[in-house]
Amino acid sequence: MHNFLDFEKPIAELEGKIEELRHISDSGDMNIAEEVTKLQEKSDRLLRQSYARLSAWQKSQVARHPDRPHFNDYVEQLIEDFTPLAGDRAFAEDHAIVGGIGRFRGHSVMVIGQEKGSDTNARVKHNFGMARPEGYRKAQRLMEMADRFGLPLVTLVDTAGAYPGIGAEERGQSQAIARSIEVCLGLKVPVISVIIGEGGSGGAIALASANAVIMLEHSIYSVISPEGCASILWRSGDQAKEAAEALKLTAQDLKLLGVIDQIVSEPLGGAHRGTEKTITAVGNAIEAELERMRGKDGTVLKQQRRDKFLGMGQKGLS
Repeated sequence: MHNFLDFEKPIAELEGKIEELRHISDSGDMNIAEEVTKLQEKSDRLLRQSYARLSAWQKSQVARHPDRPHFNDYVEQLIEDFTPLAGDRAFAEDHAIVGGIGRFRGHSVMVIGQEKGSDTNARVKHNFGMARPEGYRKAQRLMEMADRFGLPLVTLVDTAGAYPGIGAEERGQSQAIARSIEVCLGLKVPVISVIIGEGGSGGAIALASANAVIMLEHSIYSVISPEGCASILWRSGDQAKEAAEALKLTAQDLKLLGVIDQIVSEPLGGAHRGTEKTITAVGNAIEAELERMRGKDGTVLKQQRRDKFLGMGQKGLS
């Protein structure tokens, strides 16, 4: 039923037994409902205990879970009349970044985010959510369109990072990311960003230079992946667990450091165990932030956003 992570093996065994007992119960006259109830309570208790003390590395695994809701899931549930807008008007369409106009709870918005894909074909099509320069240039075009028409901008971040291929570098990957950050910081409309899974390096901050940065409880946000950090510092990926702890990449650490503004709780066992509930909670958080910013002067919003990032780190250092 679920894709279980390494640390969830005891839970997987219990849930396997529960399914076996239910199958026996369904196929015969034996009443074993009481035994199933006991095992279910034990499974829930173990799940609660496991997720109450997740390490940074385990949170990284949860953030990357293949069943975690992706950009398209959020759009389908939260955005009405979504009209995707494609192309950077210079080179090509990048499917890793998806964006368009729609209505969020009665208000027109521009929505942009990375889509990883939910099966093998979709993952290949969307390049596992790793955008090339044309993806970031498309994002810039849509950000400027939102600014021109006074549409609040909502970004949903879920990427391991920008695509590091030779072609992407030849077409100006770093310049495209830097320009996206610059455009984002210069907008005079409300900008709200939600880290829904992985927030990897410049590939994430290109869409997350927002007035309000929100993270799901078990998402991660970092300058580099734990594996990448370990390969640089220790010349081996074996120390990824230690790197994850040192990077302070969890939502809880980043809230203390003042890098993000809000944490949205996930259902017991992670967002992949309660997709609809998670998406609704994210929608409520976005709505509250939009309401708080509604009516504010564009110059004030722009200055608040710039001050926020220029002062980043001061809260954690003081």
